[in-house]
Amino acid sequence: MVQRYVRVKDNSGEVYYGRLNLNHSVDLLDGPPWLGGSSLDRALAQESYQLLAPCLPSKIIAVGKNYADHAAEMGSEPPSEPIIFLKPTTTVISQGQSIRYPRIATRVDYEGELALVIGQSCKDCDIYQARNNIWGYTIANDVTARDLQRSDGQWTRAKSFDTFCPLGPWIVRELNQDARIQTFLNDESNPRQSDLISQMSFPPEFLVYYISQIMTLFPGDIILTGTPQGVGQMKSGDTVKVEIEGIGSLSNPVVAGLDWICVTSELDYRLPQK
Repeated sequence: MVQRYVRVKDNSGEVYYGRLNLNHSVDLLDGPPWLGGSSLDRALAQESYQLLAPCLPSKIIAVGKNYADHAAEMGSEPPSEPIIFLKPTTTVISQGQSIRYPRIATRVDYEGELALVIGQSCKDCDIYQARNNIWGYTIANDVTARDLQRSDGQWTRAKSFDTFCPLGPWIVRELNQDARIQTFLNDESNPRQSDLISQMSFPPEFLVYYISQIMTLFPGDIILTGTPQGVGQMKSGDTVKVEIEGIGSLSNPVVAGLDWICVTSELDYRLPQK
C-alpha cells in the first residue's frame, strides 16, 4: 500500500507528523515530512492519538471551474486561464469533524476536490519545477454557501466560513492521473459527483506554475484543484464523503451553526443577542 503521511495529537495534547501503518499505528517524525522530518523511533497505537488535518498551510489557494462540465452547470464556458481565490486557514477541519451550517446561509453545497501539498518554496517556477514542487496529494471539500456567493457577486464570504475546508485524512506522495474522484451524500450508493482528475481543464503542475507567477508558495501550502460536475446542497444532519482512488475517503457530518463567528483554542467570540 502507498505510504500515508498524517498529522496527529497524542493523548497528552502533543502534535506530531508521522507515517501511518497498516495496523493504524503511527511512526512519529520530528517535523513535517516535506521539510525532511526524520523518525523519532517512537510509535503511537491507534487508540492513543487523534487524527488532525494533515498539514497547516500558510494559505489555501483554490481554483474555480476547472472541470468543463462543472463550468457548464454553473452557466459558463470553461475559463481561458485558471480562476483562483483564497480560503482562510480557519476553514480547515479534519476527518470526522463537523461542517457548521452558517445561520445566515440558506444553501450550503459540497464540492469534492483533489488538494495539492506544496513541498518547497517556489516563485516564478517553470512547469518542470512546478511538477517537482508538488510534494503530495490529499482530499478536500470546498464547502460553499451558494446563496451568498450568488448574492455577493464574488466568492470570499461564501467560501470562508470556519469549517468550510475539510482536509485529509492523510497525504500520499503519488497519484494516478486517471484516479477517480467521487462525492457521496449520507448512505447513498450512487455518487453525487464522479469524474477522473485527468478531466481538469488545467492539470496540477500547470496550476502550481500559474499560481507561482502571482504569489510565493511555501512548504505545506494547499492548492484546491477544482470540483467536478454535480455540486449540490447539504443540510444539517447530512454526512458528506469525498473519495479519491489512491488516497482514500474524507467524511464529515453537517451540523447547525452556533451563535459565534470565530473560535480559537482558548476563546469563543460570540455575536450579541438581539
